[in-house]
Amino acid sequence: MKACILAIGSEMLTPFRVDTNSLAITERLNAIGCDVRVKTVVGDDIDELARVLTVALDTTDLVICTGGLGPTEDDVTRDAAARVLGLPLDLHEAILERIRARFARRGLEMADINRRQAMVPRGATVLENALGTAPGLWLERGTTTLVLLPGPPREMTPMLEAVIRDRLAPRTGGRGLFRRVLKITGRTESAVDAVAQPVYGAWTKSTAPIPITTTILAVMGQIELHLTASASSRAEADVALDAAVGALVAALGAAVYSIDGRPLEAVVGDLLRRARWTVAAAESCTGGLLMSRLTAVPGSSAYVDRGLVCYSNQAKVDWLGVPQTIIDEHGAVSESVARAMAEGVRGRASTNVGIGITGIAGPDGGTAEKPVGTVAIAVVTDGGADVRTFAFIGNREQVNYQSTQAAMNMLRLMLLGR
Repeated sequence: MKACILAIGSEMLTPFRVDTNSLAITERLNAIGCDVRVKTVVGDDIDELARVLTVALDTTDLVICTGGLGPTEDDVTRDAAARVLGLPLDLHEAILERIRARFARRGLEMADINRRQAMVPRGATVLENALGTAPGLWLERGTTTLVLLPGPPREMTPMLEAVIRDRLAPRTGGRGLFRRVLKITGRTESAVDAVAQPVYGAWTKSTAPIPITTTILAVMGQIELHLTASASSRAEADVALDAAVGALVAALGAAVYSIDGRPLEAVVGDLLRRARWTVAAAESCTGGLLMSRLTAVPGSSAYVDRGLVCYSNQAKVDWLGVPQTIIDEHGAVSESVARAMAEGVRGRASTNVGIGITGIAGPDGGTAEKPVGTVAIAVVTDGGADVRTFAFIGNREQVNYQSTQAAMNMLRLMLLGR
């Protein structure tokens, strides 16, 4: 079943409001096997909404609208639906009485404008709203279903659950869309796709027992592969997804750091706990972000010892024992200084691991030799050291985040013996 979600309200076309209903609706539709093909935010304009609604009804099997069912003149969803379907609007006396009674229970008199909420396109099924004045509506045109839900999540969510349970789920025969996410770091999107595409290309064929669609996403500091299988049960999907994940991990190797949704800091934390290692870090450009990410994981006190922010050169000398001669010879942003920082904090903390990060996060401070985004990272352990220089792109926040991602990945690979 192909689905379209329309979020209606001019406020969501401004910087001040965000459509969150579509996320909840998508999750519930996917769980019963509905494939959401389109999400659109439409302002409170009846002509524009009618145009978008016409296209949605012509191209999908299910259209769910949220918002625009209130009592004011800019609440035009029911009017647009009636126009597109060619249906008159009738006053529903039972709805009107419920709205009037709702106001009376609060000691208020219903305003005449609330009569708009009792106008129903002829032939529509009314969906009860126990938490508000705007009822939902269920309409059908041929094989396409149109569902109108109120905008406030408090009212929308229970109505959606009832629609899913009683009306939509029985149509899907128990099928659902089931997903896995592989998280990868240390490689570019194109490099990941070059390796992964020959593997996942076979899954999309209609001849596959359970076709799996694959989406590759580039997000800050990592690449994600989203695998989606349509199956009659989770157990059936798991068989196909387990095989798919195994094939991708075999192809991509240690670049895959998570297949169960965990972030990198949680993966590294589990490896540290398993090895019974402790870690300390000395950060310059990242200003404590690495330690913030590591300590955001519950139970991190078992392996995190301390973190020092040594922003100035003098702090590197005074707190970490970095020789001034190394700074003078190589510059503060250099592999030599990063290693001295890591060794200095590790020695002072008596930990198994010391990490040093020094770089130019920008927007100023770069040179032709060391442009903005140049970051040197060192990870020193009982068994050796890994020291690298990176050239990150992006703004200050992005450079700092990528720096911590790289530092944790270097530590992860060392813990894995890579």
